[in-house]
Amino acid sequence: MAMVDRVLWQRIIQQVVSEGGNIIRPWFTELEPISLEHGLLEIQVAGPAELAYCRHHAIRLFTEAAQTATGRLVGVCFLTKAVATDEVQTPAELPASSVPAADGMPAGCEDYTFDSFVTGPANRLAFAASMAVSESVGRTYNPLFLYGSVGLGKTHLLYSTCRKIAADNPSARISILTCETFVNDFIDAVANGQLHEFRYRYRHADVLAIDDIQFLANHERTQEEFFHTFNTLYQMQKQIILSSDRGPAQIADLEERLISRFNWGLVARIDRPCYETRVAIVRRKARRRGIDLPEDVICFVAGAIDSNTRELEGAIAKVEMLARVTDRPVNMALAHEAIGTASHRQRREITIEDILRAVTARFNVRLADLQSKKRTRSIAFPRQVCMFLARTLTRHSLEEIGGYFGGRDHTTVLHADRTIRALSEEDVGLQATLEKLTQEIQATA
Repeated sequence: MAMVDRVLWQRIIQQVVSEGGNIIRPWFTELEPISLEHGLLEIQVAGPAELAYCRHHAIRLFTEAAQTATGRLVGVCFLTKAVATDEVQTPAELPASSVPAADGMPAGCEDYTFDSFVTGPANRLAFAASMAVSESVGRTYNPLFLYGSVGLGKTHLLYSTCRKIAADNPSARISILTCETFVNDFIDAVANGQLHEFRYRYRHADVLAIDDIQFLANHERTQEEFFHTFNTLYQMQKQIILSSDRGPAQIADLEERLISRFNWGLVARIDRPCYETRVAIVRRKARRRGIDLPEDVICFVAGAIDSNTRELEGAIAKVEMLARVTDRPVNMALAHEAIGTASHRQRREITIEDILRAVTARFNVRLADLQSKKRTRSIAFPRQVCMFLARTLTRHSLEEIGGYFGGRDHTTVLHADRTIRALSEEDVGLQATLEKLTQEIQATA
């Protein structure tokens, strides 16, 4: 068996870090090269869950990295420790993610707790609502509907809520699943004549939590079944928690009666975290992983990744992975090498001037008016939008943002931020406008 040269493995990992993006996972640091022989690179993973992920999502990434590093046509094969060492893996050795959890919670979500969730202006309402639901099951905010773009913490809050309910009420029957699972279970039940068992399973739950409920769209019979399941649970005061990547009214091909019911409780939107929140997220994620990140590296990562929490965690994993395989200290040079890929290098930091240009064009107002003392709605509203976007998309302090708008103080900026967030919760049109402005501003950077 030909062992893998350490320098070659470092080159492969550097290529993976450079091109991996969202595919990279924190446990990639535990991958070990076993052999490179007859054009096949064997890589050992920790267990079955990691093996399944690598085979489904990372095989192409590692294959291309291996071929780039070696300059040869190389294939990649992932193996678990048991297979790699010709041992028999007993049930006791299986990772937690493959063993059913005793408390009714799915295994593999141990990190999804309220304590590990970082709150900020963009997610405070959703966090508070989830906490309230966990403390008053079925009586407060029923249903609870969480929505926002990918990687912003919807699933984290969904699982955290169910985990706390399970901890406080060990006998509670909790069904937490993805919408895809619900749809597939219903299809299987119809095909196998087991609708009674299907209905009993979901309509006798104390808590029904479904992730990515938007995938009910275009499934007419499943929508009909879920409608009756929803009604049954709601009438029995059982808790319903749903998450989606968009608000109820924005889910295409969803029946009006379901949209109406989704709005019966509380609909809480989660936005992208502001710079201060991203710094707090990076700091906490690094600490939980036992990584000592210098403050300048923390600020660099938070400034370079402004999209979502998942990408921030992926960036931390890249830095840790590169530091480990190259045996180098974590510093700014290594951080730039790990996440300063072409896309990041070409992307400059968003400025308030970028925001001002986009907002003045969209609302047809003059820059001088936004910076004046005028308080008419035609001027004050675009000004508040500017402050909201500056708070979300830049790393400027409240005082610095206020200074751009006629020397206003930090309380004015906070008021503007809260006002626009509250209005966007109720106005789908304003949500679309803010998202469009955000896209235009980011395109300029």
